[in-house]
Amino acid sequence: MFRRTVCLVLSVCVCLITTISVTYAQGITQPKQGQGGSVVKGSAGSGGSAGDNGLEHCDKPMGALAVVEPQTQVLHALLQYKLQSPVGLIRMMVQQSNCFIVVERGAGMQNMMQERQLAAAGESRQGSNLGGGQMVAADFILTPSVVFSENNAGGVGTAAGTLMGSKFAALAGGLKFKEAQTSMLVADSRSGVQVAAAEGSTKKADLRLGGLFVGGSGGAGAGGYGNTNEGKIIAAAFMDNYNNVVKAVRNDPSLQRSVGTLKEEAAAGGKTKAGAAFNEGDVVVPKIANIKMLAGAADSAKTIATLARGEELVVTGGEKDGFIQVQGANGAGWVKIVLVQKR
Repeated sequence: MFRRTVCLVLSVCVCLITTISVTYAQGITQPKQGQGGSVVKGSAGSGGSAGDNGLEHCDKPMGALAVVEPQTQVLHALLQYKLQSPVGLIRMMVQQSNCFIVVERGAGMQNMMQERQLAAAGESRQGSNLGGGQMVAADFILTPSVVFSENNAGGVGTAAGTLMGSKFAALAGGLKFKEAQTSMLVADSRSGVQVAAAEGSTKKADLRLGGLFVGGSGGAGAGGYGNTNEGKIIAAAFMDNYNNVVKAVRNDPSLQRSVGTLKEEAAAGGKTKAGAAFNEGDVVVPKIANIKMLAGAADSAKTIATLARGEELVVTGGEKDGFIQVQGANGAGWVKIVLVQKR
């Protein structure tokens, strides 16, 4: 009889805790972050985007942007809440907004360089057109960050942990944070000057804990910015940060750079002929003797000088139709790019 009474009391306590937790969490959480998917969702491509409600949008890109990985301590903090690096999430937002061209500077960069090494070694198929002088330079570098305050162990999580065991207390604690601050810093890749910054925060995030107790151990296993409460809140904060970055750059024309549309840049990637990348001021020399320096960027142009092998030339202008503008001891003109190399 005594055992039956104890079991009955425990059952009532469990039911009461579950009811209180669901009512408490649902009653105070505004908005209810546990419902629906992340605010950052959908898709993006050269033909447009979908599912990007809430994002700032631009008629044309204002520059090329690279998103770098957060510092190691930030990634470790995110892992405590079953969240991975936010870089993929942010890159999708950037492409959906059409405010910047996104350039690869993450893990995929290693594979890109590997392909170029294979091409330089003669391993790529003929006509692959892969080599130097084809990459789009990043005009801006965006660095995201997240800072979590100490976990809030109070409230429903503590009550449930005390009566139902430490396992539930740990799970409940893992679904709560006292405060989270997100930030995005944007620097000019050429000067290193920080040109834009935005910050967002979420305070006292008491999330929908009721589902945890009803669902048992299933609540804490899956992670991500679209299927965890913490992830949804962090994603929303990053969206707000990014929108403010867009406004800062949009309101200052001096920060905007000249780039094509995503469709134009994507098409140019397959059309731009691979070759040596020369910059103004580089010193180049002919690969063989009797190279012609011409008055224009065409084989039919007038010959200005005949160059000896190894004769030094300074690059003074841009490329055009397979030629590059140079200055030598015998004058200035154009030489074929394939016939010269850097000193």
